[in-house]
Amino acid sequence: MAEDCKVSIEFEKGGVLPIVHISGEITSEAEDDINQVYDSIPNDKRTRVLLNFSETSYINSAGIATLISLITRSSENQGKIEFVGLNSHFRKVMDIVGLTDFVLIHDNLQTALSTT
Repeated sequence: MAEDCKVSIEFEKGGVLPIVHISGEITSEAEDDINQVYDSIPNDKRTRVLLNFSETSYINSAGIATLISLITRSSENQGKIEFVGLNSHFRKVMDIVGLTDFVLIHDNLQTALSTT
């Protein structure tokens, strides 16, 4: 049985740093939710956005395409996306598809939040 993707957002560092929490499976069905949450972030707070994958159980090629699109959009607007909480399998997948060349990866939220 497929595990639905749930996407939520919170702001840290005094409401300045958006953290998008993604849980479940990232497939084509998650694209709209991920984009809607990203679009809900005020433009002035998109300079650095953390995507938290610590509760993500699965990602397929459509999910990777969604992430590539998001990274591209962010970059075009002088923003950056950072990944947090990738398990070893997801990290290997991100290496293989080349996403690690375009995003900073943090082992956990604590590490990401301590980075300026």
